[in-house]
Amino acid sequence: MKNKIIAHRGIHNKEIPENSLLACRLALGQNYAIEFDVHLSRDNKLVVIHDNNLKRMTGKKGSVRKLTLEEIKKHNLLKTNEKIPTLGEILDLVDGKVLLDIEIKNTFKVKKICNLVLNELEKYKGEFLLKSFNPLIVKKLKKMSNLKVGILMTKNSPNWLYNLIVKTKLFYLFRFDFIAIDKKMLSTNYYNKYVDKFPIYVWTFDSIEEANEYIKQYPKINPICNGLDM
Repeated sequence: MKNKIIAHRGIHNKEIPENSLLACRLALGQNYAIEFDVHLSRDNKLVVIHDNNLKRMTGKKGSVRKLTLEEIKKHNLLKTNEKIPTLGEILDLVDGKVLLDIEIKNTFKVKKICNLVLNELEKYKGEFLLKSFNPLIVKKLKKMSNLKVGILMTKNSPNWLYNLIVKTKLFYLFRFDFIAIDKKMLSTNYYNKYVDKFPIYVWTFDSIEEANEYIKQYPKINPICNGLDM
């Protein structure tokens, strides 16, 4: 099995905004798969941004879920001309050239965001994965489609219910196709137990060198990396 190197939020740095069209173009130029995050705006548009607010990436106040797409598009990412893209804009740019690793962020509108994502992807010809920290989103996607859907795992979630589910292994009651695990949780025992049951994606490495060190110990993982060369 060849390990898939996945560019975490595209290739980005202090001058190149994460989750931007430019970050995705740079990842395409290196033939890296691309990981990115999808939120739902107030007017039910799918926007690509990690945080649930605009502050860190634009310097402006505002919750993504309380703003319309038009309002979100008024602001530039960092000090660039890049705007927060939509899922459709990312799909048009990538156009099947590399694998897309799409994280659906938490929302109270579980059915709505799942419907919108699936509708957007219906005619997309490229390879992609869907994943979420929210087991209800994973469950809904699996119920509504035959797509590859994974669950994200970490011990450091601010959501106490999620932490309980992970701690007690209740998440295995939810149907999913792969695991995307925090590198801090990966262990030999865990790897040996699950490597033949599920594909394992591991996040987030700070460089290819760090990812390669993990691959030596865990040969079948797919690393999700920051610190990629342009």
